[in-house]
Amino acid sequence: MTLHSATPIIRTDNYQKSKAFYTDILGFCCVQEAGEPVTGFGIFIRDNARLFLEAWIGAEPAHGRWRAYFHVTDFEDHLAEIGTNGGTPSDPVLTEYNMREFTIADPDGNVLCFGADP
Repeated sequence: MTLHSATPIIRTDNYQKSKAFYTDILGFCCVQEAGEPVTGFGIFIRDNARLFLEAWIGAEPAHGRWRAYFHVTDFEDHLAEIGTNGGTPSDPVLTEYNMREFTIADPDGNVLCFGADP
């Protein structure tokens, strides 16, 4: 068995609002949706990253920790892009495990971390 990747499942109370955040602010593309009569699930892709957005049982309680971690290249460009798109990422930090990271919370308070080797 060979593992290729893992896909975070992000829960939301408002699918359309979260969809706008992930597409307009973070630059993901929604490639598939499901739900009748109301859409409640979507598959989102950007480059080699994928996530599932699910609204059928509502958002998880906020806990201030990461829901997903995305490894990025061109760290500064990615940070600037999110800000230009209207997002409010944290200030970047260099961690004790030698990664450059910043975080941003989605409309439901899910904290997403973006990191790169320095």
